[in-house]
Amino acid sequence: MSNLILTKKEGYTIVQMNRGKVNAINREMVIELQQTFHSLEDDVDVKGVILSGQPHYFSAGLDLIELYEYNKEEISDFFNVFGSLYLQLVQFKKPFISAITGHSPAGGTVLAVASDNRYMAEGEKYVIGLNEVAVNIQISQNLTEIYSFWMGDGLSSRYILQGKLLNGKEAVAAGLVDELVPLENVLERSEKQMKRYLQADQEILVNTKAKLRKHLWDKLDLKAENSLKEASELWWKPEIRAKMKGYVESFSNKKKA
Repeated sequence: MSNLILTKKEGYTIVQMNRGKVNAINREMVIELQQTFHSLEDDVDVKGVILSGQPHYFSAGLDLIELYEYNKEEISDFFNVFGSLYLQLVQFKKPFISAITGHSPAGGTVLAVASDNRYMAEGEKYVIGLNEVAVNIQISQNLTEIYSFWMGDGLSSRYILQGKLLNGKEAVAAGLVDELVPLENVLERSEKQMKRYLQADQEILVNTKAKLRKHLWDKLDLKAENSLKEASELWWKPEIRAKMKGYVESFSNKKKA
């Protein structure tokens, strides 16, 4: 694997995203995450998983520079596999914690909200949130459900329509993040919670997680191609493509600077 670093601990595994400076999400990274979480869920020696990023970035979201160059078949395939990964993580049976080591907007939030706990680095500059409306990407019904699961219908509705990115304090107040800790302690705090989970009877823990999420799972469209069909179609809308081109040129210029 070229985009992930796995660290095995006693009873759990840390999956660190390691794609460039900002962990921008492309198809290759999605496939690696799918394969890794499938393997870890099937591994009886792994009782839980922590997903982490790099200093200052959990994940900056989708790699728009790469995705902008995809043709229609490729972008449709990407949204399908990304939607499938989200469904896989939301239904992951074992304890799953996100160690949010910095920025986590859009696609980074998609990964983080699927977990049971989210510990985020302190700092006004770090943000998290589903800002799809603000960047002209169609959000799926499945994503709106998980936002409501954590924050309640009213608040999640307002934030999604606004395309709002939340700083850490706002995210904690909204129920999107469990706790803020210094950047250097984010992984340590996540491991502390994971070790608490490991002290419980694992069958009871897994059964309880399933009961807590049953109402959420019942609301999900389990066919990713259905839930993200609109996103792949609207991607090609001329005015959206024009705005997307502007984003890509802006990002590209920053990389050159």
